[in-house]
Amino acid sequence: MEEENNKVTLHGMWISTYAKKVELALKIKGITFDYVEEDLSNKSSLLLKYNPIYKKVPLLLHRGKPVSESLVILEYIDETWKNLQPLLLPEDPYERATVRLWASYCLQISDTMKKAFISATDVEGGAFDEFFEILKVMEEGMKDFFPGGRSKICAENLGLLDIIIVCSLATYKAAEEVVGMKILDPEKNPFVYSWVTTLLELPLVKETLPPHDKVVSRLEF
Repeated sequence: MEEENNKVTLHGMWISTYAKKVELALKIKGITFDYVEEDLSNKSSLLLKYNPIYKKVPLLLHRGKPVSESLVILEYIDETWKNLQPLLLPEDPYERATVRLWASYCLQISDTMKKAFISATDVEGGAFDEFFEILKVMEEGMKDFFPGGRSKICAENLGLLDIIIVCSLATYKAAEEVVGMKILDPEKNPFVYSWVTTLLELPLVKETLPPHDKVVSRLEF
């Protein structure tokens, strides 16, 4: 009965970078959960019932109560399971506020890349300009935030920004293959490039993110 009362269910979609952020956070914390794959063209009655405002994924159900919006869910996970390591947010109030600020900014990456990709036929016309500007700001900001670099990464020390950056840019190789241009350039964005590629090599991250070929097929559709 206790297990039923603490039941965790995640409604997501395999290519949703927002849903993948939540899925990865649950796995990092070692939280047992049920996963429901949603078809956004035919949404489940539970998704419509528990997320009536946005009617989208991710949706987390914990003890029968819904939590929506990826950043809100990530903070909810960290607060609810404080006893489980690692902590996704630092305990120091100032550091926590700084992480929240950068997390909100970083969330723009997924939407901006999607918007640019849709306009990819206008690559020469600057469809990716806004995306590249966001990456530039992240590059400089993260150098200051992680002055010692972010290369010593493992599943036991991942934080909120790691989760958001790797899931936001998880499909960059597939997108590069489809549009035929560099999206994450190691020369222009060495810090972010090294950070993301290191994260992508972690077994836990690999098993959570969708396969490259499947993403390419979806993007070419």
